[in-house]
Amino acid sequence: MTKLRKTFKRTSLGFCVLDFPDLRFIRAERLFQILRHAQDRFSIFGFRIFLACVLCAREVLRVPFDVAQDMLRVPRGEFISVFAITMVLCLSGCLIGPDYRRPPVAIPPQFRAAMTPEALPSIADLKWFEVFRDEHLQELIRVALVQNYDLRDAIARVDQARANLGITRSNQFPNFNLGGDVTSRELSTNGEFSIPPGATFVNRQRTFGEGFVSLLSFEVDIWGRLRRATESAQAQLLASDWNRKTVITTLISDVATAYFNLLELDMELVIARDTLGTRDESLRLLRIQLQGGVGTLLDVRQGEQLVNTAAEVIPDDERQIEQTENQISLLLGKNPGPVARSSLIAMERPPPEVPAGLTSVLLERRPEIQAAEQILIANNANIGVAKAAYFPQITLTGQYGYQSTALAGLFSGSRRAWAYVPQLTQPIFTAGRLGSQVELAEAQERSALAQYENAIQTGFRDVSNALIQYQKIREIRTLRESLVTVLRDRKRLAYMRFRGGVDTMLNALNSDQDLFTAELSLAQVRRDELLSLVQLYKALGGGWQE
Repeated sequence: MTKLRKTFKRTSLGFCVLDFPDLRFIRAERLFQILRHAQDRFSIFGFRIFLACVLCAREVLRVPFDVAQDMLRVPRGEFISVFAITMVLCLSGCLIGPDYRRPPVAIPPQFRAAMTPEALPSIADLKWFEVFRDEHLQELIRVALVQNYDLRDAIARVDQARANLGITRSNQFPNFNLGGDVTSRELSTNGEFSIPPGATFVNRQRTFGEGFVSLLSFEVDIWGRLRRATESAQAQLLASDWNRKTVITTLISDVATAYFNLLELDMELVIARDTLGTRDESLRLLRIQLQGGVGTLLDVRQGEQLVNTAAEVIPDDERQIEQTENQISLLLGKNPGPVARSSLIAMERPPPEVPAGLTSVLLERRPEIQAAEQILIANNANIGVAKAAYFPQITLTGQYGYQSTALAGLFSGSRRAWAYVPQLTQPIFTAGRLGSQVELAEAQERSALAQYENAIQTGFRDVSNALIQYQKIREIRTLRESLVTVLRDRKRLAYMRFRGGVDTMLNALNSDQDLFTAELSLAQVRRDELLSLVQLYKALGGGWQE
């Protein structure tokens, strides 16, 4: 053995491994071909042990015959123990199935319609209360983040996935039970074996007890089936957590959208009421002129038309206002009721330019993409679970305890009882079930890959759409403000000419109708400008940061 130890060198790579059943040597290249054909692989830990065995085997080939004889004189128990431990450690590092690698994705150099250089921090890096500064809106969002039903459901799903991970991971470890029982019985004197009354050589009463520790069917995870299952469960947990963040982002967006819609409806209602008051006064003057013989019935009918047009807007706005309040109440997890709010005019206007940031960061920040990737990781791990079913399954079951008729002598050596049942199961014929399971797992992985790539492209599309919408709506808002200014001056001049007898009432009424329509459109575009900021913030993956 001393000579053998001196011949070992750990500075070179061996080419042979030990074929332990008949103590022959085979080439490692052949072994790697077999493993590659089975689509197997070794983990880093198992591969290191494998290389150590290869080095030792290579040096054994160089040992002289007399030294080999000395080696074989090593006590059999010691040799078997060392060899068994080495093999168990080597096999315990073995994992079946492919390791996950993030698939290559074509990332554009910058977002289409980007307004600022990429070096500037993205607006999505800001907290939601730094983007939406309205105090009433902030309070609504805070309540929604606590009481919203969809978010509570998403949190519960995260807890379910966490519990499922604990259940799956527990299968990797042995489970022990501790128990004991006491049995008391009394024999009948007239049973199958009659006991004479007063007999002293037979005890009618008997008490029997035991205490035991049992090992419940522990599977030795040689091929990594349980570890792959744990990997899949862990990825599903992360996917559930990213889905929770998606719900948070969507919830903040929904609350802000409903709030800005409510402010716009309030402004429409104010405009309709002001316009209705002005038109009522104009209609009153037209009727006076008709009674005096100055006006015509046509002018009165046109005035009535404008009054009814403005009047019908009011109940419709009131209907939409209450429905929007009910929608916000549902998002807040409350019963329908009024909602405290400010006014659209008092809202701070969005900045002229909003930085979008780097395109590559979108893959890490947008929760939908992260959730899709975790689902891809889970399905990739399931391939290993399916392939591991081709290999033998080793389970260990055991029990150790004591049995005695007297409590005082329960733990004596002679009362000891134990059982140990190792079991190996190798599938032979399954009528294609195992192959179909592998094909199913691979198909699910391809489907998850397509969904992941689609989520990435959807994210880039949403950001580009939100950027171009933000820019164009600002231009539309500027043009409509100019239009409202022009129509207000036109209305003033038209009524001035009508009162001076220079022009007819028709031109004045037309200018009033055009101004009313333009003011409503201006209120809507101001709301759309705020909503475009909400959509851009959501598209960039902002809102879930705590």
